[in-house]
Amino acid sequence: MRTVDFTPLYRSIVGFDRLADMMDSATKIESQGYPPYNIQHVDEDEYLIELAVAGFGEEDLTVEVQENVLTVSGRISEKEGQDDRRFVHRGIAERAFERRFHLADHVEVTDAGLKNGLLTVRLVREIPEAAKPKRIAIQSGPGKTKAKLIEGGKTKAA
Repeated sequence: MRTVDFTPLYRSIVGFDRLADMMDSATKIESQGYPPYNIQHVDEDEYLIELAVAGFGEEDLTVEVQENVLTVSGRISEKEGQDDRRFVHRGIAERAFERRFHLADHVEVTDAGLKNGLLTVRLVREIPEAAKPKRIAIQSGPGKTKAKLIEGGKTKAA
């Protein structure tokens, strides 16, 4: 297996630690495959993440977003009367898990729901008006408008 050392990159970039961390974590193979999930592209700016969480209830699951990282975790709480169960075969995994998804800028989690053992998390990309491209009208000939002084006055140069 080939590894890449990103140490020189960390020395030469300032303020892009998150980008370097993402590149570093992308090279690591994620060994956990539980719980299985799907990511759907529903609309131009809408996504849907479905996680198969059989055996988990709403009180056992946590969905949170912090610094563009969506974290879904589950932990089965001990319920009364389950300690004395004897299994012949145990195929439903009730182990704790934590699954992380790195979100792009301006992607927000709108809601989450649990139905028939599937946890559904809906994501929407909402680009703010300030970040959207602006169309500038092109005038024929030189500009006719004169620059207007907003603040200050005439001052002498030093």
